[in-house]
Amino acid sequence: MNLSHLIDGKPFESGTARWGDVFNPSRGEVIARVPMGGAAEVDAAVQAAGRAFRTWSVLPVPRRASVLFEYKRLLEQHADELARLVTRENGKTLDEARGDVRRGIEVVDFACGVAQLTKGESLPQVAEQIDAVTMREPIGVCAGITPFNFPAMVPMWMFPLAIACGNTFVLKPSEKVPLTALRLAELFSAAGLPPGVFNVVHGGREVVDALCTHPGVAAVSFVGSSGVAKHVYTLASAQGKRCQAAGGAKNVLLVMPDAEPDSTLRAILGSSFGCAGQRCMAGSVLMGVGRKTADAWREHVSSALAGLKLDDTSANDAAGMGPVIDRVAQKRVVGVVDAAAAAGADLAYRGAAPERGFFVGPTLLDRVEPQMSVFQEEVFGPVLSLVRPETLDEAIATMNRLSFGNGASIFTSSGAAARQFTREIQCGMLGINVGVPAPMALFSFSGWNASFYGDLHVQGAEGVLFYTRQRVVLSRWDKGYVRAQGW
Repeated sequence: MNLSHLIDGKPFESGTARWGDVFNPSRGEVIARVPMGGAAEVDAAVQAAGRAFRTWSVLPVPRRASVLFEYKRLLEQHADELARLVTRENGKTLDEARGDVRRGIEVVDFACGVAQLTKGESLPQVAEQIDAVTMREPIGVCAGITPFNFPAMVPMWMFPLAIACGNTFVLKPSEKVPLTALRLAELFSAAGLPPGVFNVVHGGREVVDALCTHPGVAAVSFVGSSGVAKHVYTLASAQGKRCQAAGGAKNVLLVMPDAEPDSTLRAILGSSFGCAGQRCMAGSVLMGVGRKTADAWREHVSSALAGLKLDDTSANDAAGMGPVIDRVAQKRVVGVVDAAAAAGADLAYRGAAPERGFFVGPTLLDRVEPQMSVFQEEVFGPVLSLVRPETLDEAIATMNRLSFGNGASIFTSSGAAARQFTREIQCGMLGINVGVPAPMALFSFSGWNASFYGDLHVQGAEGVLFYTRQRVVLSRWDKGYVRAQGW
């Protein structure tokens, strides 16, 4: 099946000679071919979005919201279909895919309140006979560049809120998972969204760079690796565009001796091995404070991993862990584990993987040291590194040596330990007895340091500010104007 770009409400055939394969990662089979666009396709999409902006931006806010409400209804109606599509092209288990879709729908739900979210402020008599009013207005054509790991949720972090605020949008989904993005666009059109308001262009770096430099694009939103996030932020900002660029992570799960064992184990497994470790909120470092704690959690995690099932997620709803996205990722993750073992890490557990598809066996590395690359760099796979600090102070100091700043969690029964942790850890999203402290749509996704480039994050109030600009009006109508009219 050959896919198309979606521009101005209809398929756009560019006649490209370059195509990419879309795989079912559970089976390693090609399920579609995606056109690799370039500057010409980006220009066509931006031109269409620019034309649509002239009418969509001035549509009364309640009418825009009504389209969002209908979109949410259709997403709910087709949620299971979308989840199975995510599973097919990404490899998530069906439960994980349902969560992917659900978290995206939550953003649409938030965006339905756009009338309240974009209300301005007023202050009568701010000075003698002068009143002040502020308004929040759309900024123009916005672009989104999204990764493969959440085909539904991450694009929906961006385009529903941008469009609700009165902007138009060009989405470049990962070329590895284009099917979900196209279906999301089709459903938005079915909800009554006018042609040109939401466009989809497929491709790689050429499309990314074209979006970052096109004069018709006002803002760029990005989620992906830190290296590419920095590139996108630097390039887009140099063109005078707004940019929010979320990058990679190295999230730590800190277990104190007084942690509740059963719920903590569930949280560790879900955080570290859910979605095969392919998420920017994955817990990839486990810290057991004190030798006894670290020894105990080595055994707990190893025993649990021995019972973790790997299976064809496109056929088996109950699979425990799915594959990584493609053969390149599979070889890379296996290479990271081999290199860590060669550097002195203790291979505490390494699971077997099915030969079909792109599976990687879940792995626990023990006695990982802070100077090792497996500690410092994002793995983006089902690999957990066990580090052995002696004290909470040592653990916090070690964590703060990381260049990233997405998430960290502590598992403890001590309020004092939790308080110290939340005050001293240098990252934006923290969990207390929570394995994946990713905020819901009401709050912004607040990465710090090398995990984010920009100043306004996706989702929540910051997302509204990013996709709008403020106008301030001062007005003076004193009695002199009334007399001048003879009233």
